[in-house]
Amino acid sequence: MRKLKLQIQMTIDGFVAGQDGEQDWIWLAGPDESGFQKIIELAESCDTILLGRKMTRGFIDHWENMADHLPDNPAYPLARLLVNMRKIVFSRTETTITGRNLAVENGDLATAVQALKKEPGKDIMVYGGASFVSSLIDQDLIDEYFIITNPVAIGSGLSIFKERKILKLESSTAFKNGKVLHKYLPV
Repeated sequence: MRKLKLQIQMTIDGFVAGQDGEQDWIWLAGPDESGFQKIIELAESCDTILLGRKMTRGFIDHWENMADHLPDNPAYPLARLLVNMRKIVFSRTETTITGRNLAVENGDLATAVQALKKEPGKDIMVYGGASFVSSLIDQDLIDEYFIITNPVAIGSGLSIFKERKILKLESSTAFKNGKVLHKYLPV
């Protein structure tokens, strides 16, 4: 059975975005080539991306623009990979959203995710947004958590954990820019 993997950036005080969804703090540590390579490796282990409706437009526009117009950008290889992957947007309100290799799912979240896990293929990745990821966590649908802790505190913001969740640390990798990639498994 395929696994649902969460890859998300988080501040040291536990937020995945500012109060209004700001993520400018992600870039404060600066680039790290080995960290970026790990992100590509994680993406390559998957063939499907799950998205919440609220973050979809920005995600699609950003990566499609980079894949189409910015071949000199260091993130270009990731952009091409993400654009070519199957993407499923979960929405209660929209039935059609434009984007390459993109479908909209309006059904029950747990039922749809369990069906996707049973399909043949590589693993499934979710990058966000905060409320969508919280829904996946609340329903115990995430199999592996890849949390990239950034060396910055923002004081308040959006969290993906709404209640106590015990996770088992499987590995940690520190990068030169101060970010740390923690892989956790549900207990």
